[in-house]
Amino acid sequence: MAAASSSSIALASIRISAIPARGLVPFPRRKATLRLCLDVITAGAIARDQAAERKVVMTPGFTQMGEPVPAGMVLNDVVKTLPKEVFEVDDFKAWKTVAITVSALVTGYAALAVAPWYLYPFIYAFLGTAATGLFVIGHDCGHNSFSKSQLVNDIVGNAVMTPLVFPFEPWRIKHNTHHAHTNKLIMDTAWQPFRPHQFDNADRIGQAMMRATMGPLWWMASIGHWLFWHFDLNKFRPQEHAKVKTSIAACYAFGFLVLLPLLVTQGPVGFVKWWLLPWLGFHFWMSTFTLVHHTAPHIPFKQNREWNAVGAQLAGTVHCEYPAWIDFLCHDISVHIPHHLSTKIPSYNLRAGHASLLQNWDCHLNKAVFGVPLMTTILTQCNLFDAEKKQWVGFDNRA
Repeated sequence: MAAASSSSIALASIRISAIPARGLVPFPRRKATLRLCLDVITAGAIARDQAAERKVVMTPGFTQMGEPVPAGMVLNDVVKTLPKEVFEVDDFKAWKTVAITVSALVTGYAALAVAPWYLYPFIYAFLGTAATGLFVIGHDCGHNSFSKSQLVNDIVGNAVMTPLVFPFEPWRIKHNTHHAHTNKLIMDTAWQPFRPHQFDNADRIGQAMMRATMGPLWWMASIGHWLFWHFDLNKFRPQEHAKVKTSIAACYAFGFLVLLPLLVTQGPVGFVKWWLLPWLGFHFWMSTFTLVHHTAPHIPFKQNREWNAVGAQLAGTVHCEYPAWIDFLCHDISVHIPHHLSTKIPSYNLRAGHASLLQNWDCHLNKAVFGVPLMTTILTQCNLFDAEKKQWVGFDNRA
């Protein structure tokens, strides 16, 4: 991109100097000044491109760090550029995602039943990822993008999330709050960053827990979030209680009718083998997706007075590339920026939405590749968010 920009300006300089225009021929100084200006512009463009390249190099795991959105820009400016087709709900495609996930789970459990122990790590990686597909289907249901029928969305949402012991309705309510307040301090319910004063005022156990959840045990963070947000009726309005109670009751029923008999008949080892380890695999991806989608050294959390929707949803969300088999089993949930621009886009249309963003808003997109460099960057540079400095800091480098 830098080369193309520099070449265009240089070519313009050559063409202008070659034109025998009346206003230029008698005034060689004017020609020299014009060429000097063009040279300055060219140098500036090259310097900006090189600075951008250096910034990417200095941030391992990221392939592009999006530019801030212009002042005065609103969310609808972006949404109206998306093709109408990406909002279309297709029953066949929706139920196809169910078929893929169910087939993957059946295949994984069949392999677990007959495979030798040394293949278990691969099988559990597959099963945990396939189980995440259940959640993604429920995720579409929670946004009413699985079906045009509210009843179907409610039934399917509860059906696919209950085996994960994840209450559908409590999650739906809090998740929609996350979309309304993405990366907003205090208000975002997907997760809130630890703050320096919280870390400094915590005892040794509290500090150790913070270091663990924003460090080597990041993949367990969603378990704490699951327990904190989804089982307490006091966190919901009275008019929401009926559906909330239904989803919580479904999870308790699953525990009593499925998990308890599993524990009694198969023992603790069987319980761990058949349910707990796949469930932990699911939480690995829940924690990872949540962290990666909205965390980068250059993406701040903002106070309510500073926050704006388009800045948070377009330039404050990260598109991350994962291996194809993960995207397939998780129904492209990692193609996340279109989803934050409009929750009405079904999972099977996210890639088409992202293609449109690349054409129209590419310079504002944050792009990353999942792997050790990316996770190292996040887990070493984004431990605590300093609201006064408006930047992420590490646990041990806050000077």
